[in-house]
Amino acid sequence: MSRQDYAGIAARWSCLYLPSHLFSMAEYQLIIIGGGLSGIAAGIRAARFGVKTLLLEQHTIPGGLNSYYFRQGKILETGLHAMTNYAAAGNKRAPLNVLFRQLKLSRKLFATHEQVGSEIRFPDASLLFSNDPLLLEQEVAGAFPESVDRFIALKKSIAAYDPFTVQPWKSARTFLSHALENPLLEEMLLLPLMVYGNPEEHDMDMGQFVIMFRSVFEEGFFRPGGTIREFLTMLLDQFKSFGGEIRYRALVKEIYREQGKVKGIQLADGEILTADAVLSTVGMPETIKLSGWDIPQQAYGGRMSFMETVSLVDEKAREGLDSSATILFYNKKSQLHYQRPTTFLDLSWGVICFPDNFQGLEKEECFQIRNTNAANYALWKAATPAEYTTLKQQWTHAAISNAEDVIGPYSENVIYQDSFTPLTVERFTRKAEGAIYGSPLKIRDGKTPWPNLFIAGTDQGYLGIVGAMLSGVTVINQHILS
Repeated sequence: MSRQDYAGIAARWSCLYLPSHLFSMAEYQLIIIGGGLSGIAAGIRAARFGVKTLLLEQHTIPGGLNSYYFRQGKILETGLHAMTNYAAAGNKRAPLNVLFRQLKLSRKLFATHEQVGSEIRFPDASLLFSNDPLLLEQEVAGAFPESVDRFIALKKSIAAYDPFTVQPWKSARTFLSHALENPLLEEMLLLPLMVYGNPEEHDMDMGQFVIMFRSVFEEGFFRPGGTIREFLTMLLDQFKSFGGEIRYRALVKEIYREQGKVKGIQLADGEILTADAVLSTVGMPETIKLSGWDIPQQAYGGRMSFMETVSLVDEKAREGLDSSATILFYNKKSQLHYQRPTTFLDLSWGVICFPDNFQGLEKEECFQIRNTNAANYALWKAATPAEYTTLKQQWTHAAISNAEDVIGPYSENVIYQDSFTPLTVERFTRKAEGAIYGSPLKIRDGKTPWPNLFIAGTDQGYLGIVGAMLSGVTVINQHILS
């Protein structure tokens, strides 16, 4: 999202009021299914204006895709490579700062660490980029001097494009082909944008391409001070300060309806909770199943899922590693095949993240390497429990060996290692088939057939951490507070 996107949100919703239709005999005015970042942001926004809100999370800690656990005395984050949409605190129009105003959080007190710099690496060329957009332009001029003028024109076209006006699907690949006339450069630009926010195979919707180009190449990567645990704590403290309630181990079994309206939810233990409105952040396939929505669930299933391996490596290994980038996007071929692979993992391209390579972070005794590759959900799902364990070990070894081909050897220096497959993602987030970015078919207005059931999060159409949280805020503004 660009610095201009959502610029009018604060002004547009500056005179909100609590609608009379939210007052009833129900236990809650709003129930939110899912304690991920979109659900928490939606909860803060609603509770801030006096809406009696309950947030339901099926696990013991919040965060969804962006959560954490402890191993070897160190906190490991399950989703956060980096946040996109970096903006300095004084830039009031930036999406990050608009978000903080909507949640009534202090942006000035929110510590951030910008990326050191990242790299796109293909066999015949590499491009560096950072939070200074001019670096990528200089890199294109150096690697592709015949295309730099076209690249500058491309940026002007992207600046003028409105990705939030509803319009027919347009091919980003076709746009890039006409704009650049340089197949290799086109593939290189697509890799990080697809990996960070594309639910489709092969190609990318033009609107989503523009959003991600601005988010990654013009605003850039950062991470919050501390870990995802402190970030989640900050958000939940704000939610609770406005009177919001959260329940853990609260697995929703059904969204129940009567006479054309949603009346509440039923938990797995049989408990029924009533509400005037329900907001689902668990994705379209799961929402279809829970609500009895009469549309084909499979049509909204995403295909892009991943396996990630997190390695804690001792400091001795760093000397021999190519580990200077914050995030390394690599492709071993000249063309990017962004699709569900035919094997368990596609090792021809991937992402290697060094979570310690952000500006201002203190050096630790050991450092992390996070290695991510596209995975085939169907193959992982078909395995028996015994086969799954063996396959996970085999493919973890293959993924690490593949990463060592890119950055150098480190497997002998691993202190702790863990891997997450598409089944892990599905289990802990309820994202069908472990599809990180959900369905290619988005419900952009957040509406369902029921007038008081709404969709937010990945399948509402805003991707990335800042995007997901703005999704929750926007749906509350449009459908609960309007």
